[in-house]
Amino acid sequence: MAAESEEERLLKSFFLEVSEVERDNEVLRILSCFKLNPFEHLNLPFNSSTDDVKKQYRKLSLLVHPDKCKHAQAKEAFAALAKAQQLLLDPQEREYILSQVNHAKEELRSKRKKELKKDNATKIKSLVDEGKYEHQYEQSDEFQQMLKLKVREILTEQEWRRRKMQMRISEEEGRLKKDEEETKEMWKRKREHEEQWEGTREQRVSSWRDFMKGGKKVKKGEIRPPKLKTEDPEKSYVQRPVKRG
Repeated sequence: MAAESEEERLLKSFFLEVSEVERDNEVLRILSCFKLNPFEHLNLPFNSSTDDVKKQYRKLSLLVHPDKCKHAQAKEAFAALAKAQQLLLDPQEREYILSQVNHAKEELRSKRKKELKKDNATKIKSLVDEGKYEHQYEQSDEFQQMLKLKVREILTEQEWRRRKMQMRISEEEGRLKKDEEETKEMWKRKREHEEQWEGTREQRVSSWRDFMKGGKKVKKGEIRPPKLKTEDPEKSYVQRPVKRG
């Protein structure tokens, strides 16, 4: 059996000290995190490596595992951690999130430059320190908190745009589907009409033949005018005079 590693011993020691209340608090912390930022779920800074992600996931997942934590929402918290790790270990997803973090940093830096123009003392100190002052500022809790909020804002905006685009795509797909169904229905009615017309062909031909043989038939209730004939003494109605000679 392999010897227990130092990390495993530390984890065991850690969990022996963790109370049920602390487990419950961690579940609540995870579930209250901003859903679009996996770094928040794992409680990691934005510059964390993939190894940091794996270690932190292992630590927190054991803490809120449904088999070890009695909280009613432990399963949800455990699933949220798993999804966060999956996103941060996926190269494309990680690159997208970090690109939004960089976008947030640039916005905060731009805002700070405008503020420094009004604060000459701070601006001079920044120039003297050759950027060291700004680097220290970006490592401060104040900047990190502003960065966290700005990342939330940008990710929310991007997600809203994505959903609106998806909604438009769905609407367009629905419109195209409706047009397709209407076109199919039109062609269906046309085929039915043609089939019905073809089905009555013999009847129409037969009616035409009867008409050609016996003349136009009198419809029921229609009054037929008297035929014009030569004088007939047996008829009581007036006839047109027949020209003689």
